[in-house]
Amino acid sequence: MVFDRSQQVTAATPTAGKPSAATGPRQAVAGLMPPQVDEALIREAWPSVLDRSAGLATLASKLIRSVALAPLGWGLLAPLFALRLAPFLCKRYTLTNRRLMVRRGLRPRPAQQVELKDIDDVRLVPGSYNPFFRAGTLEVVVKGQVALTLGGVPEPEGFRHAVVNAVKAWVPGKANGPFQPASATK
Repeated sequence: MVFDRSQQVTAATPTAGKPSAATGPRQAVAGLMPPQVDEALIREAWPSVLDRSAGLATLASKLIRSVALAPLGWGLLAPLFALRLAPFLCKRYTLTNRRLMVRRGLRPRPAQQVELKDIDDVRLVPGSYNPFFRAGTLEVVVKGQVALTLGGVPEPEGFRHAVVNAVKAWVPGKANGPFQPASATK
């Protein structure tokens, strides 16, 4: 949980026997906090079962599409789904106003991270999108090289937009014109 200090209500000095009055928030829009003040969560995604075992998940999705073999497909996905939610194994992709992190564990701690100021581009790996699971793989590019690979990201295009927009919004000098989708780059 992130505590937004910019929305903290401060009490005014009490006057003769009257309860103290409170001032309103110091921001016009709730939830916006500059990185200089504190780190605020923008978006978090839990990887799909494709991140654990893409081959088994693809086989299960083909079995689920048939009527007779659907229970077998569900049976194949059950252990993958349990591993996805196991608190000591689970993984999260977290975007804040300062960095993009891969967090793991019961009390999620950053396993890998990239500062927003270092991110040059975020791209969807061609051919990685699976329409059955609505998930794909994203690559975070730093100085021309892939610094972080996020596998099995649900709704990958939306998460990519969130990262690119966070970079443009919070990093001075990175807002270079209108947003361009990954399909428009050469």
